[in-house]
Amino acid sequence: MEHPFVDENAQERTRLRALVGRLNDQTFSVKVGGGWTVAATLAHMAFWDRLALVRIRRWKEGTVSSSALDLDLINDALLPVFLAMPPRTAANLAIDSAEAIDRELQQLSAQLVNDIQASGGRSRLYRSEHRRKHLDQIEAALKTR
Repeated sequence: MEHPFVDENAQERTRLRALVGRLNDQTFSVKVGGGWTVAATLAHMAFWDRLALVRIRRWKEGTVSSSALDLDLINDALLPVFLAMPPRTAANLAIDSAEAIDRELQQLSAQLVNDIQASGGRSRLYRSEHRRKHLDQIEAALKTR
């Protein structure tokens, strides 16, 4: 069974791969805003896709726990780490992480999808929304440089 989020995730993953293919040393360092660069934003995307992957795997195992996350706190704490990461590593991790979570999501049973959606977990399934937001930011920053 094909879930409705699969195509949207694939579309933004393809967009991510195409964008990364156009980046070079200079464009990785373009400022996106708030102290973030293109490379740091890609590392951020990788982190959140990896977190979604671990959460989905735990959900499948029945060991997921519900915990509140302060997203701004996490992002602010990780920014120095993301900025220190080699840009091409950040880009490759963003692609690898997107591919990994999308593969996992494609294999979910209808029941598990329903359970995740019932818990308010739309963003856990529609990874495309997070990617789209940041790809739009990156593309806008690259246009105005």
